[in-house]
Amino acid sequence: MNVEIRVIPNAKKNAITRTGDGITVRLTALPLEGRANEELIRYLSDVLKVRKSAIRIVRGEKNRRKVLDIPIDEKLLHTLLGDPV
Repeated sequence: MNVEIRVIPNAKKNAITRTGDGITVRLTALPLEGRANEELIRYLSDVLKVRKSAIRIVRGEKNRRKVLDIPIDEKLLHTLLGDPV
């Protein structure tokens, strides 16, 4: 499933929030040399209980708006993010 995510690097702590625009992920990593992308994949892997190798950045490698391919169904994604289905 492709998921559009807005990334905010250099935050105080890692967090996922649901906003009117979609999903926002705050990361403690700096956006240098791909560190924020690595942290994004590692963090989403832990939260969504998916292997890191299964999460792929489809679009937005060097942008704050990213499209990720995550092997998870939409209902489970909303459940894990605390959204009512």
